[in-house]
Amino acid sequence: MKTRTFVILGAVLLAALTRLMPHPQNFAPITAMGLFGAATLANRRLGILTPLLALFVSDLCIEVANRMGLMTSWGFYSGMWLVYLTIFLITLLGLLLRNHRTVPAIAGATLAGSVIFFLVTNFGVWASGAPDLYGNPYPQTFAGLMASYREAIPFFNNTLLGDAVYSTILFGGFALAKTYLPALRDLKVAREPQKEIA
Repeated sequence: MKTRTFVILGAVLLAALTRLMPHPQNFAPITAMGLFGAATLANRRLGILTPLLALFVSDLCIEVANRMGLMTSWGFYSGMWLVYLTIFLITLLGLLLRNHRTVPAIAGATLAGSVIFFLVTNFGVWASGAPDLYGNPYPQTFAGLMASYREAIPFFNNTLLGDAVYSTILFGGFALAKTYLPALRDLKVAREPQKEIA
């Protein structure tokens, strides 16, 4: 395995495992993992699968920790497939960054990923008939859907902040590492260093 690929895989997995550390709700690396893996791994299929597998490994670790009484959150739950669907959509967005890894492009993709996560997962909460903050099921109406989104807004702030922090760490950290480790550079970046940051 090439050094570059190994480092990227390791970075995505480490980001996923930060979910095991105490953190504010929704402050997570999910969007950043999807964008970074898809944008930087040379093999497109690997770029899509890696964030999904890293998320599964972290979910498995969380589930084990929960069963041991070390964590209160669950790793496996009925609606988890929506999170996997969301990260899949975000990795597809990350593919658009492969030839445009500029700061504005990464920032825009990160914001778009945050919005995708918010819209898809909260739609799933509403569609599943899960209870609102008061313990009542959301009505299966447009008003109920809007209520689901409205009540999720406070958590969206943490999503935005977490996505921004983790995207900065992954993309920025990788760009910095490439300045010291030539083995991490790809040919395109070597030809056009002024256009890309990772």
